[in-house]
Amino acid sequence: MRAITTNLILILAAAGMLVSITGVAALADTTEAPGLTMAHQATKSSKRWNTTDHAKHPALKQAFTSGQEITDACLSCHSEADDQFRKTIHWTWQAAPTGEDAKYGKAAMSLNNFCISANGMEDKSCLACHPGWGTSTDSGINCLNCHSRKKVNWDEAIGDLAAFVEAGDEESLEIAAEIQAELQEAVQDIGLPNRQNCGGCHFIGGGGDGVKHGDLDTSLTKPSKALDVHMGVDGQNFDCVRCHTTEMHNIAGRVYTRPAATERKSLIEDDLTPKITCESCHSATPHAAGSKANDHTDRVACQTCHIPEVARELPTKMTWDWSQAGKLKDGKPYKTEDEFGKHDYLTIKGAFKWAKNVTPEYFWYNGVIKSVTAQDMIDPGQVVPVSAPVGSPEDADSRIYPFKVHRGKQPYDKVNKTLLVPLLSGDDGYWKTLDWQRALSTGQASVGLPYSGQFDFVATSYVFPATHMVAPKEKALACNDCHTRQDSRLANVAGVYMPGRDRFDLLNTFGWVAVVGALFGVTFHGLGRVFTSGRNGKRR
Repeated sequence: MRAITTNLILILAAAGMLVSITGVAALADTTEAPGLTMAHQATKSSKRWNTTDHAKHPALKQAFTSGQEITDACLSCHSEADDQFRKTIHWTWQAAPTGEDAKYGKAAMSLNNFCISANGMEDKSCLACHPGWGTSTDSGINCLNCHSRKKVNWDEAIGDLAAFVEAGDEESLEIAAEIQAELQEAVQDIGLPNRQNCGGCHFIGGGGDGVKHGDLDTSLTKPSKALDVHMGVDGQNFDCVRCHTTEMHNIAGRVYTRPAATERKSLIEDDLTPKITCESCHSATPHAAGSKANDHTDRVACQTCHIPEVARELPTKMTWDWSQAGKLKDGKPYKTEDEFGKHDYLTIKGAFKWAKNVTPEYFWYNGVIKSVTAQDMIDPGQVVPVSAPVGSPEDADSRIYPFKVHRGKQPYDKVNKTLLVPLLSGDDGYWKTLDWQRALSTGQASVGLPYSGQFDFVATSYVFPATHMVAPKEKALACNDCHTRQDSRLANVAGVYMPGRDRFDLLNTFGWVAVVGALFGVTFHGLGRVFTSGRNGKRR
């Protein structure tokens, strides 16, 4: 009877414990993760109040005949904007302040392995994204590029306006009046930059839609929540400037030169922090209390799990082989298309490969990108990392981070052992002449660097950190995407022991010895009890 009572008490206690545990679990399920609460607090209303209606400003109601007149009208109120903007990288295209010591940036010595170089702003095709009027870097700032909500080809509109006014006939003047009305409407419809403003350059940079990043293309103009949980029009519907905040026209969030972990501030603490990370809204503990996922944030970037693929709607360019350029069919340039309707060969550009739903490659990364410039010597016997992430498992600021890696072949100087900067557009550009020697000599001269006259092509790589196209949480990576011996996402990431992926032979040996020892111990103990029990029975 006593034994029955004891067992009943134990059963009831266990049941009570189970109910308690279930209650705690249920509470955990309904309690919002601290990181999500913080994100909600940092999120501002989509409705923005304004203190001015630009359509009512007399300065914006005048007839404009040039782009500079429009800029002057803007500056009549925004008196400091010109000086501020001319100091930003969007205008200088230099990673350092304008000067002789500047080394990085499109206007300096930086290179890539897609469109290669802006040739110190000499390549007119590159200047299509420079925020000035026309293709002259001496022109005034075009404020409308970033602040007008109307999609207008400004240079074309201004040029057409002048041409029709000069023609002077009745029909031409009517067309000029229509263009003028269009300009007036665009000049007066002013606001903060939206996705269309930013994407006009950042979605199509490098030679076309989706060429560069993989996580930035025109699919983000009006994306679904399934494509990007932050920008989705059926979700948070963030514009770019919600995260990329601005101070004196300097836009936050630029990578490449600043370690990621040095300014892990909440947007609640500082809404103008120059470095945007996921922690800025979600904190370093984004998951529910007690979640094992929170133990990963000191070594694994949030993007690694939450951006499982890039280029999920539109393809992105993965390779660009300039050595194949220049081929002709029937004596004429030609082009071919792939399964996506994208060019996989162009006489003026070479051969390409495109892909969709691209699995990123993973590297240790502390927020700094190391770049090879046109001044740096290379080893042509190796793949040249034109850009590569800086980081290591020993660096406390480093995280395992996802990247799109673009691979290519581009010209280099066989004597000087440097990458070359061909001029592509214009009368001397390769696209018109198909003459590498002419394009290379002119391009090197544009940046003030020597050229031996001997060139060949070398294999290169270029990295793009993935930070957009954050998928819904249901699509985030699962544990076995990485913690597995077969097809681990992080198979090539060294310097960290990962359960499930890695084996430690000595530890495994000790473990099996312990298991076998325990098995023998239990077996011998059991046999001993059986033997002893038998003998005790005989005694009774």
